Amino acid sequence: MISLANLDISIILLFFGILFFIGFYFTKKKSDEPVDYLLGGRNLGLFLFILTNVSTWYGGVLGIAEFTYSYGLASWFTQGLPYYIFAFIFALFFAKKIRAASLFTLPEKLKETYGKKVGLLSALVVFILVSPAPYLLMLANIFTMLFKTNLLTGLVIALFLILPYMLKGGYRADIYTDAFQFFVMFGGFILFFYFCWNSIGNFNFLTNNLPATHLQLTGGASPIFILVWFLIALWTFADPGFHQRCNAAKSGEVAVKGILISIAFWALFDFLTTATGLYARAVFPNLKNPSLSFFLLADKILAPGVKGIFYAGVFATILSTFNSLMFLSATTIGNDFISQLPQNKSTKVISNTKFGLILTGIFAGLLAYFIPSVVQLWYTIGSIAIPGIIFLVVGSYYKSFRIENKFAAAEIIFASGFSLLWFFVKKHIPAESLWFQIEPMIVGLTTALIIHLIGMFCRKKYNC
Repeated sequence: MISLANLDISIILLFFGILFFIGFYFTKKKSDEPVDYLLGGRNLGLFLFILTNVSTWYGGVLGIAEFTYSYGLASWFTQGLPYYIFAFIFALFFAKKIRAASLFTLPEKLKETYGKKVGLLSALVVFILVSPAPYLLMLANIFTMLFKTNLLTGLVIALFLILPYMLKGGYRADIYTDAFQFFVMFGGFILFFYFCWNSIGNFNFLTNNLPATHLQLTGGASPIFILVWFLIALWTFADPGFHQRCNAAKSGEVAVKGILISIAFWALFDFLTTATGLYARAVFPNLKNPSLSFFLLADKILAPGVKGIFYAGVFATILSTFNSLMFLSATTIGNDFISQLPQNKSTKVISNTKFGLILTGIFAGLLAYFIPSVVQLWYTIGSIAIPGIIFLVVGSYYKSFRIENKFAAAEIIFASGFSLLWFFVKKHIPAESLWFQIEPMIVGLTTALIIHLIGMFCRKKYNC
C-alpha cells in the first residue's frame, strides 16, 4: 500500500503549479508566425538546447523500472549504450545538415527529397513513431496507483495535465517547461539514489541479493532479443525530436555541441535509474507489476517531503517527454497532413497543429488502453515504424545513399507493412519454432535494405 503525507502532496501540487505558470508565462506574447509556434523562432541557445534535449529524450522511467526489474543491467545495455553511440554519430554527421535545411519537420525533408507521396507516407509513419502513448500510460498508471482510479480515468487526467499550455504556447511552452523539469527529475533521482545507498546498503547488497543474470550485461536474454533492441536504437537517426531541436537551434554548432553534452547527462541519469531499479529488484523480488517498483521502494525508504520531491522528479521525467512527443505528433498532423490540402498554410498551420494536439491525445489514449505495457509499446512502435524510414532519412541528407521516388514509396509501404504483418503472424507461431525467433524489426529492416539496395543499383546503373 503506497501512501503520501500531506507534505508530499503539497510538494507535488507545487510542482504542477510552477509547471503551469511557466507554460503560460513564457508564452504571453502570442505570435501568428508558424516558425514561432512550431520551432520557437529557431532561436534555441546551447543551454536551453541541452536542458530540453536531455529531459525530452529520457522519459521512460516506469519502462526502465519494468525493464531493470526483469533483466537487470541489460536495461542499460539495451536502453542506454546504443543510444549514446547513435546520438554521437547523429551529432557529427546529421545535426548541421538538418539545421542548414531550415525545415519544420522530418516528413517535410522526405517530401522535399522524394516527393509528395513519400512525404505523406512518412508523415503517417512518424505519427506512429512519436506517439506519446507509452508516456501517457506511465502517467495513468501513477494516477491509478495514487488515487485508485481505473486506467481510463488515469489516461484522461494525464491528457488534461498538459493540453492547456501546449495549445496556447506551442513549442516555446515545451522548451521552458522541459528546462524546469530537467532540474526536478535529476534532483528527485539523486535524492532517491542517496537514500537507497544509505538506507539499504552499498553495491555489495545488490551482489548478494540479485539473481546472477541481473548483473550481466545481457541479463540472460537471447542474442536476438538484444540485437533487436540495438536495432530499435537506430530510432535515433529517424527521431523527429532530434530533427525538431536541430531545426530550432540558433546554429548547427549549437545542435552538435548540445547533443554531445547531452550524452553525458543521459549516462548520469541512466546510472541513477538503473541503480535504483536494481535496489528495487533486490528488496522486492516477487512483484506482480514491476513498473511500480520505484514507488514501492520510495514508500519504504523515503521520509515525508523527500518522497514528494521524488514523485515530482518522476512526474517531471515523464511529462517532459510526453508533452514534447504530443507536440511533435500534432505538428506532423498539422504541418504534414492537413496543411498539404489546398489552403493558405501561413495562416492555417497553427490551428491545424492545435487540432493535431487533440487528435494525438485521443490516438495515444486508445493505444495505451489496448497495449497496457510500456516496454511492449516501445517494442511494437519501434519495430513497425523505424524500418520504413530509417534508410530514407540517411539518403535525404547524403546523395550517394539516395533512391528514386517510386522505390522510396515502396520502401515505406513494404518495410513497415511486412513488420506489421509479421507482428500478427508471430502470435500464431509455436514458441519452440525457429520462425518464432524472427522479430518484426528484423523482417522490416531486411525488406527495407533489399528495396533500398535495388533502388540504389537501378539509380546508378540505369538511372531509374
